[in-house]
Amino acid sequence: MITLPSPQYEDHIVFLRTLYEKLQKPVVVGVSGGIDSAVALTLLARVIPKEKIIPVLLPHHLQNMDDAKQIIAFNQIPESQTHIIDIAPMVQSICDNLQIEKNDHIRRGNIKARVRMITLFDLAKKYEAVVCGTENKSEKRLGYFTRFGDSASDIEPISTLYKTQVRELAQQLTVPKLFIEKTPSAGLWENQSDEQELGFTYHDADQIMYATFELGYSKNQIMQKNPALNSDVIQRVLDQVASQQFKQLVPYSMEVAPNAMG
Repeated sequence: MITLPSPQYEDHIVFLRTLYEKLQKPVVVGVSGGIDSAVALTLLARVIPKEKIIPVLLPHHLQNMDDAKQIIAFNQIPESQTHIIDIAPMVQSICDNLQIEKNDHIRRGNIKARVRMITLFDLAKKYEAVVCGTENKSEKRLGYFTRFGDSASDIEPISTLYKTQVRELAQQLTVPKLFIEKTPSAGLWENQSDEQELGFTYHDADQIMYATFELGYSKNQIMQKNPALNSDVIQRVLDQVASQQFKQLVPYSMEVAPNAMG
């Protein structure tokens, strides 16, 4: 078995406390009801005055937001500070204007993620706040995010943690069990599942990525350490990372020599 290091709860608290003391601004955070936003919100609530936290729920039409409301209540954030905005009309308007077919899940999903971003940043402008992101290291390495959508933020409290480490941090924070056991989903279309779409589990992917990029293991060394990880699964994960590498490199820009600026 390949074991990832346990997350250090205090490190995340110190990071957020130091940042808040420097910025002295309210924080807008999108709360989906998934584990990532649950952990991010809970970390914020341990550090920042509750009246400075602005949770935002962005359902698409009749999307159930009960879990999102539960984690807000768990952290005792006043209901009066929560914004609930149905993004369906905005998404539909853009899709209609761009003539995006109903079955084009990828394009529609990207539009949905970017409308969420626009909404969060507009509210941040309104309240002179910063936007807290909820991206984890697994999504980042796999390129499993929408550029200028869920990857856009001012603060990223869990971006150094793989998904399995986020689950462990959730346990440390005593986040309700339902969030820890919930099927990971970006909620970009009905019944969407991260792991089903990717073709492998975060449990396997995290071990493979940690062993490859942090420990420098080869494919054979990974299989020796964990025989349950076969060659096909390892290759699928590494292929996913490679195919999405461009997201880490763009925008491409021309290098300007120092003396060219006079």
